[in-house]
Amino acid sequence: MPLVATLVQGLADDVAESRGRPLQPVPALGPGVVMDQLTVMVQDHCAAFDPTRPGTRVTDVASELSGIRRAL
Repeated sequence: MPLVATLVQGLADDVAESRGRPLQPVPALGPGVVMDQLTVMVQDHCAAFDPTRPGTRVTDVASELSGIRRAL
């Protein structure tokens, strides 16, 4: 699940930067939890950025999620 963990960290970094907070590592809690972390971070990311505005990272996230789905 390294692809998922990398995406989760990237989303966490984006949200922290948008809120002016320092970057912090997302805890590695294992494969049983990483999908829950992904769910939470996607929700936080969509709340921090307008998903309907073209050119935002949200469109990149959708593409990354599709790639992960194909890889699984």
